[in-house]
Amino acid sequence: MKRTIGALSLVVKDYDEAIQFYTEKLNFVLIEDSILNDEKRWVLIAPNKQAETHILLAQAASSSQEKAVGFQTGGRVFLFLHTDDFWRDYNNMKSKGVLFREEPREEIYGTVVVFEDLYGNTWDLIEKKSSN
Repeated sequence: MKRTIGALSLVVKDYDEAIQFYTEKLNFVLIEDSILNDEKRWVLIAPNKQAETHILLAQAASSSQEKAVGFQTGGRVFLFLHTDDFWRDYNNMKSKGVLFREEPREEIYGTVVVFEDLYGNTWDLIEKKSSN
């Protein structure tokens, strides 16, 4: 049996500003942007076109959802962006104004740094050490 996670929802304030941040600052690709009704869209982004797991950008539709924007995991790191070239991506993101909460560091599992998305959700950028 093969099972995968197709998408994770990320509550955002505004579809277009979120698309702009993820595609321009993090170099994600827009997989789909379909209008469902006057207030709701189906917006999928991913680190690249081949990614199996996508992020569904879900615009907050209630006051309780608005409270979750930027705080979806209670302040813990929310998502983990793996890369094959840490310094390329780190320097690119830094040059585009992405906010890093710390300096890059070496851990037993690889090179890592914590950064924030446009709403303050925290992410890890990680280049895992090879297991060779």
